[in-house]
Amino acid sequence: MREYYQVVNGLNFGHRQELINMKRVNILNVCLDNLSMTEVLEQLKSGVVFTPNVDHLMKLQKDSDFLKAYNDADYKLCDSQILMYASHFLGTPIKEKISGSDFFPAFYTYHKNNQDIKIFLLGAKKGIASQAQKKINYRVGRNIIVGSHSPSFGFENDEQECQEILELIKDSGATVLAIGVGAPKQEKWIYKYKQQLPNIQIFLAIGASIDFEAGSIQRAPRWMSNSGLEWLHRLLWDPQRLWKRYLVRDLPFFWLIFLQKLDINSRNNSII
Repeated sequence: MREYYQVVNGLNFGHRQELINMKRVNILNVCLDNLSMTEVLEQLKSGVVFTPNVDHLMKLQKDSDFLKAYNDADYKLCDSQILMYASHFLGTPIKEKISGSDFFPAFYTYHKNNQDIKIFLLGAKKGIASQAQKKINYRVGRNIIVGSHSPSFGFENDEQECQEILELIKDSGATVLAIGVGAPKQEKWIYKYKQQLPNIQIFLAIGASIDFEAGSIQRAPRWMSNSGLEWLHRLLWDPQRLWKRYLVRDLPFFWLIFLQKLDINSRNNSII
């Protein structure tokens, strides 16, 4: 806990103008874009889109490479009802939760008649991405997904495989890359390779969205997502993989938010 305290205490939460800037909300020194779904869809013409949640923010306290990728992103959208609660507690409320699994279908639906939007899916287990491709194209009514690939486990450490993936993406003619291989892997991969994909205008880090679109994984009921209990649904669905994340690694988040609140209050008092 002392290590986390040093991280929080050493970072500068306190530029008051940044904290009250309603276009961006600072949570644990990560500036989230305070935009509605409609605003993002209307504004997004190019760039990198990440959807931070509690687990991302905790990883960002220690992982400098992950932080570099985050700092380079153009959009950081709130993917957690718990972050929504935290933003209210800190006095800088975020207007809307925009999870990656909500944003991605909204994105391809919004652009269903935009022939310039051609998406490549990268992620999920073998066969799942191609299944998602077929289902999305059927829903949209055109081949908006122009290619898909499910990489091998640990592909990010195999440069030859990564180069082969880059060629697949280039050959597809895609202008959008939607990658769902989990954080921080997907964000780091975008950061490392985006300069080698000049035809990709929009990069989306979408987590488990490919599985959701294919129907291979069941999403949490809407009421659980809206009440901040989606983590519980995922934990019950995959306890062996996720128990440590939710019950050990992410728990210090609440202490860090409390420390940030104290920091804000102390600065306000010093101004008064």
